[in-house]
Amino acid sequence: MEQSQSKPVFPAGVYGITAAKFSADRSNLEVVRQMIAGGIRLIQYREKRPHKSFAEMLDECRAIRQLTREAGVVFIVNDYPDIAQLVDADGVHVGQDDFPVAEVRRLIGPNKLIGLSTHGPEQAAAAVASGADYLGVGPIFSTQTKEDVCAPVGLGYLDHVARTCPLPFVAIGGIKEHNLHQVLAHGAKTVCLVTEIVGAADIAATARRLQAACI
Repeated sequence: MEQSQSKPVFPAGVYGITAAKFSADRSNLEVVRQMIAGGIRLIQYREKRPHKSFAEMLDECRAIRQLTREAGVVFIVNDYPDIAQLVDADGVHVGQDDFPVAEVRRLIGPNKLIGLSTHGPEQAAAAVASGADYLGVGPIFSTQTKEDVCAPVGLGYLDHVARTCPLPFVAIGGIKEHNLHQVLAHGAKTVCLVTEIVGAADIAATARRLQAACI
């Protein structure tokens, strides 16, 4: 298996995430294909058991890795460093209750990105100290996209991270086209809009419009 030789650059703009539940019966592969057509430069695969088996997730990630590699798009796998390794993804994103960053680093090596979700200043400081490459900051607003999500952290925490964090970060959670300008005005350079993109009638056109607003 071919392995990446250098750590990818974390891009500004829209951070795409798969969400089969909200994708209007379109496959994750088709959604990713349209995201790429819309100019998104970073895509995270986020699906979980029991909604999908490990075999299904591995097959989808292999196909998405092929698409993203051909397009020069950064590909991140959520939660599963083993799947990320098997498909030679560009990195892994984990939450506060998942494998610690140091353990993920042992599994995937020095040349992959590791993102860590954070919900407050102490977690942000700990993420920097842990060796994470980028932070997830959120949920900024209320969201129903993710199960067992914590309460919204609001724009105040985003202000704190933008002002003090030396690492790149992605703002996430309840972000829609109508409130995107607020998030950008508070210092976010990379933003995630999940249902706004995967549920759009024309994913490519929506992604293109949102990407243009961010950069």
